[in-house]
Formats: sequence, structure tokens, C-alpha cells
Amino acid sequence: MSAQEQTAPNGWRVFHGTGREPAVAPALPQPPPWRRFGGGPPRPVPPADAQAALRRLGPGEITPQLGEEEIDVVNAALLLRRPLLITGPPGVGKSTLAYLISRELGLGRVLEWNIVSRTTLKDGLYAHDAMGRAQAIAAWRAGLRHADTGETDPARPEPDAPRPPADDDEVTSSSSTRQLPPVLGDFITLGPLGTALLPYDRPRVLLVDELDKSDIDLPNDLLHVLENGSYDVPELVRDAADTARVHTSDPGSQAEVRDGRVECREFPVVVITSNGEREFPAAFRRRCLPLEMRTPTREQLLAMVEGHLGARPQGTEDLVDLFVQRVQAGGTHSLDQLLNAVQMTTAGGFQADGHGRKLVEMLLRDLAKGR
Repeated sequence: MSAQEQTAPNGWRVFHGTGREPAVAPALPQPPPWRRFGGGPPRPVPPADAQAALRRLGPGEITPQLGEEEIDVVNAALLLRRPLLITGPPGVGKSTLAYLISRELGLGRVLEWNIVSRTTLKDGLYAHDAMGRAQAIAAWRAGLRHADTGETDPARPEPDAPRPPADDDEVTSSSSTRQLPPVLGDFITLGPLGTALLPYDRPRVLLVDELDKSDIDLPNDLLHVLENGSYDVPELVRDAADTARVHTSDPGSQAEVRDGRVECREFPVVVITSNGEREFPAAFRRRCLPLEMRTPTREQLLAMVEGHLGARPQGTEDLVDLFVQRVQAGGTHSLDQLLNAVQMTTAGGFQADGHGRKLVEMLLRDLAKGR
């Protein structure tokens, strides 16, 4: 960022809430000295998941939903390398913001960590398939015994069975490969949080969805990882090998871990959502920047429907008005309900009166009433 851009009004912003995909990914501001990390070697960020972004953002233009103050909070989180703690009623687009940031800044595929009451910190960092590894080691040892005693391995073809021709190098390579022991890294998969903390050359976007549904200890357990940008995989620390290739949360992707330790190079853009079901500890809130999202206005809702459906079908205004009335009356409603109602009422042959009216009422029901 040039000195002229820094002195211009709002020149420090890199995120503007438009959701437009850039031709060239913009440069991010340098982190403060206390938020710099030394992970390496650098890894490229994988491309965005177009289908996931389409489901979250819709095929049309993005409807501006954030005000100037909210946009400033997002940019402050990007500058300070701190997590965003987003609160607000269900269905107002809290989790969608992660995809908005990723698309506008060109940060690739969004990593999602969906929280439930049983979720632990280890679930987000990595998983070790100990049972699968034990079975693989047992099978490998059985193969060695068969080779030593000359017994026939049922998994291998009979000696007299026809085999495809192969040269001496291929036979030697195949024989030695079969006798290699299972590699520990093949049975370790990094979770969404663990993958986000790999040393990417640009920050990954991590969505921690509905943290308020977690066990009471999880926010406190996150403190060390969010502060240090690193973690250890004890199984790899104890392993004799200096490096290991492990699976990541990105489909078909692997990463190299050295000495059992993962440390980020660029702290990820962490978007944490909460429906306000409980308060978080002060130490956790101190490390996050709060952002409260409000229910969209009537005009924004109309634009959102048009953006997701690609058109504004007849009767959309009436449904939006009904939706707004119910929200203003204190009900709990989400944008998904409105989109479902508009899609249903514009389907060919559907009649929105009589029995059809009851179906619309069901689609727009108050979620707080439990039915």
C-alpha cells in the first residue's frame, strides 16, 4: 500500500463489501510486529470452490449489506490479523461473510468448521486414524511372514497364474514397495483449523460456524492456537521421521509437516459466528473483533432474492413484506425461509391460496417456536 493510498480517505481498506471477484488479488496490509509468524516453506492457496460460493452468494450481483462501520471492523481484523466474532439473529448472512471476504480478496477455498456440542479443539486441528494404522501394520507384518516362510498370500496371485510382462526394474520396485511399512502421515488428516494454519503465502479464510453451540471449554481451548498461530501433532513429534506428508481438509491435498509442528506464515482470516446463545469468556473476546449484523432492510431483501434467483418473480414484494412484518413482530426468521417461499410460490402450477397458503405459512413460520 502506497503512502498516497494510506493518506486518502479510507485508503487503508482492502475490503469494501462488494463481493466482486478481482482480476488480480489485492495485496493485504502488512501485519503488526506481534502478529508475524515464521512458518514455511510457503504453500500456494488452493482455488476457490465455485459451487460452494454459488450456494452461499448466489449467481447474481452481491447486495451490499454491511454499513461503513461494519466494513471498517472487517478491515481492522484483516490489518490486525485478529478473528472476527460475528453475532446476530439466524439467517442474516453471518457465515456468508466468510465467502464474501474470500471472493473479494481472492483468498481461495473457504475452510468450514461446523461446531456442535461435542466438538473439541483436536477435532479442528487433526485426526489420527489409529485403528486404520494398526490394521495396516498388521497386514504389512503378515505379508513379511508370508515372504519369509514361503506361504502364499491370498491377496497375491498364485505362482502359476498369468501375469503381465514386466522388466527387471519394475519387478524390483514392486517387490520393495510391498515391503515398506505403513507411513504414519497417511493416517493423519488435518482439520479445518489445522489446515488454515499451514504456511500459505496468502491467508486462508476459516469459518468457525456457531461457536456458541460448543462445549463451555472450547473457546478457552482456542486461545493458545489463535494467539500463537501454531500447534503440535504429538503423534508426529514422537515419530522417528523428521518430516511427514499428511492429508488436509482440502480434497485430494497433502502437506508436509516438519518435526510434528505446524505454524502459519500468514494468520488466517478467521470468521467466528454466534447466534448469541451464551456469552464467551473475556479472554476469548479480547482476542476477537466484534461485529453485529442486523436484519436486512426491505430493499436489501428484494435485492437478495433477485440476486439468488436471477429475477424478481411476481408476488415477491408481498412475500418480502410479510417476512418483514413477522421479523418486526419479534419472530425468528432466516433468509433461507424467504428464498424457499419465493421459489415455491413461483413454481409452475402452484396456487398460493387455500391449501397453498398454509404451505407458505409453514415456510415462513417462527423458528423460535420449535415447530
